[in-house]
Amino acid sequence: MKCSLALIPLTLAAWCYADFAPPIVNISLDEPPKERWAPLMKVIDVRYYRKIAPLIIDSIVPKWVHQAIKPVVEALEDYIPQHYAGEIQGLASLSGVDVTDIILLNFAYEITAFCTSIVAQDTNGRIYHGRNMDYPFVEILRNLTVDILFIRDGKVAYRGTSFAGYVGLWTGQSANNFTISGDERDVGFWWENVISAFILKSIPASWLMRETLEEAASYQDALERLSKVPIISTVYYIVGGVQPGEGAVVTRDRSGAADVWVLDPLHGQWFRVETNYDHWNPPPHGDDRRTPTIKALNATGQENINLDSLFKVLSASPTCNRITIYTTVMSAGTPEKYRTVMREKCNLE
Repeated sequence: MKCSLALIPLTLAAWCYADFAPPIVNISLDEPPKERWAPLMKVIDVRYYRKIAPLIIDSIVPKWVHQAIKPVVEALEDYIPQHYAGEIQGLASLSGVDVTDIILLNFAYEITAFCTSIVAQDTNGRIYHGRNMDYPFVEILRNLTVDILFIRDGKVAYRGTSFAGYVGLWTGQSANNFTISGDERDVGFWWENVISAFILKSIPASWLMRETLEEAASYQDALERLSKVPIISTVYYIVGGVQPGEGAVVTRDRSGAADVWVLDPLHGQWFRVETNYDHWNPPPHGDDRRTPTIKALNATGQENINLDSLFKVLSASPTCNRITIYTTVMSAGTPEKYRTVMREKCNLE
């Protein structure tokens, strides 16, 4: 699964078609974990979900993992934080999908989240954040992508975009505080990382994102959590705030940050682009999305960057490609403009 960014100047780009928005589902955090995902069943085809879940798992998950996961299923709350265990059990009960398959789907999506993100600041100090999500099971996952509003006490506590049955988040926003996206960092053996989670009691990278969205009070608070809390696998966290200079790429090892790469607009570094490679090393010859992306953003210019122009950068071929599932653009300072678009097809000429 790969995501990419604009590879040609914007004036010559062939845009992805702006297709359609995913369904929106309200999830009440005031409900018991086993019951809170019931509204999801009203916006997806549950029979379709039951059918395709095993197909995704068989395509991604090694057979030995099915056996290794059995002790986790038998004593779920001993291995997984209680509220997530409850949500996973509830999803299984509500959908009719075996709980083992729900767990495997969550970890399969977790480890294969290869994506690209941009955080940028305009000349007035406003922060913008965008990302594309690509995945090989594009036709399946387009039918399972949802925008989620997490509600507490009748108000939106935070929101994000995700796949049905996935309790973590790779894309999310805490209104007037911060935005986060996550990109895969290809270091280590991924299923060994997953199994080690049940021994080390660390949490998946996407679960830390969701917890940060739920609990962090500010951009700085979010940045500290995303930099320090142990997780099961390496990842890049891209974070945007509401004040000038509040933007960073956190390169994570399991135990903490390997690097925090912040915006530096006073020295002309008004954006950060993260693909799936450490920014201090050259990208591989066969997958250099970084260099053309920088050219595309410079062609746009800091004075012209906004959610619309950022969407165009993310929509240029081959950024928007045959396996692009969705594009999200967001800005914590204007939370009502959070926008996710499903990409049905792209102009790949």
